[in-house]
Amino acid sequence: MRVALFITCYNDALFPDTGKAVTAVLERLGHTVEFPAAQTCCGQMHHNTGYRREADSLVGAFNDAFRGYDAIVTPSGSCGGHVRHHHRTETAPNVYEFSEFLVDVLNVTDVGAYFPHRVTYHPTCHSLRMLRVGDKPLQLLRAVEGIDLVELPEAESCCGFGGTFAMKNSETSVAMLQDKMGNVRKTGAQTLCASDNSCLMHIGGGLSRVKSGVRTLHLAEILAATR
Repeated sequence: MRVALFITCYNDALFPDTGKAVTAVLERLGHTVEFPAAQTCCGQMHHNTGYRREADSLVGAFNDAFRGYDAIVTPSGSCGGHVRHHHRTETAPNVYEFSEFLVDVLNVTDVGAYFPHRVTYHPTCHSLRMLRVGDKPLQLLRAVEGIDLVELPEAESCCGFGGTFAMKNSETSVAMLQDKMGNVRKTGAQTLCASDNSCLMHIGGGLSRVKSGVRTLHLAEILAATR
């Protein structure tokens, strides 16, 4: 199977360790991962803010960069969901969010990870509502050796990020963030995990400002951790 990493521009610029973690997990499972260097933005931010025509050229560039791969794996439910639902190209059906690729395509839940910490999981809106990954990330986390996985109250509530929503509706966004942070702190978790670094950056910024001591970590980085 030819597997390509769709890193997303957000992760490439701010969270490159997440892409390295995805690659490490897949290579541990015996797969070779290629990184098409010509990949650019998938066009989600243009599409979501009404610049549909400007997004068209990015759709074509995405298709050119990833054509010929059996699977295109991304550590982002947000960008993965956008490509699957809005790109009408030959590559779109082969795009998988990281957890659904592991569980649905590779039929793996135990990836040999070791993470001896108390963790709670936030299901991001696009992974939950657009891609409908369900409990696949939790299936993977439950198989991690040493983990103390605790349920997040009101887990399915949005964190208030939503791309430009946080900038256009800052007061509402902050109120939603406060609710999410309160629920995270109730769990006593040391680590908040999710499948989208954009949401984790939003929540993590709030948790950092109140000196909560809770760190945020992408699912792939927990699954990449070993003894």
